[in-house]
Amino acid sequence: MFLAEPRIGKNRPPRFFTNLGDLNLCTMQNYYKDHDKFYVAIDCIIFGFDEGQLKLLILKRDFEPAKDDFSLIGGFVNIDESTDDAAARILNKLTGLSDIYMEQLQGFGEVERDPGERTVSLAYFALVKIQDIDPLHVENNGAQWCPIKDLPSLIFDHHLMVDKAMRRLRRRSGNQPLGFELLPRKFTLPQLQKLYESIFQTEFDNRNFRKKVLDMNILQKMDEKDKSSSKKGAFYYRFDKRKYDKLVKDGFLFNL
Repeated sequence: MFLAEPRIGKNRPPRFFTNLGDLNLCTMQNYYKDHDKFYVAIDCIIFGFDEGQLKLLILKRDFEPAKDDFSLIGGFVNIDESTDDAAARILNKLTGLSDIYMEQLQGFGEVERDPGERTVSLAYFALVKIQDIDPLHVENNGAQWCPIKDLPSLIFDHHLMVDKAMRRLRRRSGNQPLGFELLPRKFTLPQLQKLYESIFQTEFDNRNFRKKVLDMNILQKMDEKDKSSSKKGAFYYRFDKRKYDKLVKDGFLFNL
């Protein structure tokens, strides 16, 4: 399932309910009293990019089942919220961010996927700029960033969620400028290339990659240079979203 507007949480006012009657829950429960009830969970595959590596935000569970094992970031849908709102709430709690790219991936509903209870999980994947997140906020919530290539074993079917999210990310990144959601607001071409190499898990020819990117005319070159890796330095660039949007209206197709 694809969200019509994947950026979740932006300018969305909170919803308040004074009592259960506001939701007509009692009536709803009477309608479906002869049917089984089960839990609906949210699991978030949160991607970040740092130190030249694509990373995933994970945590070690502090409760059963699977206590002390590594898990994706997740939680249950509250009775008074939509699944999109639940995903935004869970992500905000772990990162402190609200205006980010997040997209529903798919549902996972194998009968015995969770040994604790019968639980159907909706997986979302999100793209964040790690530089925007307070490291202490992540640490205080018991989470940590782990390079994709060094992921430990994950609980339940979370490895399947990560695999499907990676496939979706590759597909999206090939025809949409999603990679810029993971980069700092100013970046170098070597950083951009390293990001796409991490996503597609392959190396690109330096000259061909840079020519292809610059020929799209969607980057704004800055006067500032990054001299952390060489004396000559590399110019910083910004993604020009206004120019990209205008080009799209004129028929431009992003292709990497």
